[in-house]
Amino acid sequence: MPRINVLQKLMQSGVVAVVRAQNSEQAIKITEACMKGGIAAIEITFTIPEAAQVIADLRKAYSPEEMIIGAGTVLDPETARIAILAGAQYIVSPSLNLETVKLCNRYQVPVMPGAMTIAEVIAAMEAGADIVKIFPGDAFGPSFIKAIKGPIPQAPLMPTGGVNLENVGEWIKAGCVAVGVGGNLTAGAKTGDYQSIEEIAKQFIGKVRVARGL
Repeated sequence: MPRINVLQKLMQSGVVAVVRAQNSEQAIKITEACMKGGIAAIEITFTIPEAAQVIADLRKAYSPEEMIIGAGTVLDPETARIAILAGAQYIVSPSLNLETVKLCNRYQVPVMPGAMTIAEVIAAMEAGADIVKIFPGDAFGPSFIKAIKGPIPQAPLMPTGGVNLENVGEWIKAGCVAVGVGGNLTAGAKTGDYQSIEEIAKQFIGKVRVARGL
């Protein structure tokens, strides 16, 4: 799937499920529950054992029309290349690593580095980031998005951390192109309650649609 189509699908979904798990089996079960709940963008973090294999298995099992699979917690270009070779359709980092952005642009894979300040947001955009991940989102709240959008209305922002069912609409209304959701979505996996993940996923998608006026 071309870069522009991956970005369009991610932004249309509005929610990126950030998957952290104890093992590959748990990661796949979380992913499937999120997909059943309507989330079309999944971020497999490289804190998961054998994360590259998880990405490869999911890419074989599901078409891009069903879901797009990205790699998260990518700290360097070496990890980014491993993820891309495994089939990752986008790369997410907690901070800005210029060599990682350069590599992703070389292979035309969407890249979303993290930022905490306006200066970092601008640096990420100048480096060629497709979307800037505001991280950790719970350190700021939705009002920070409005503050950034004042002087930089063109900034494509996606918060991760601190996004929950109570405030997801605020993040979207503040101008975020999407939100990243981890523990507030996937907590049920700790007790094997994947049905709750599916139900919460549906609620997140519903609230994003309402916030967008759809």
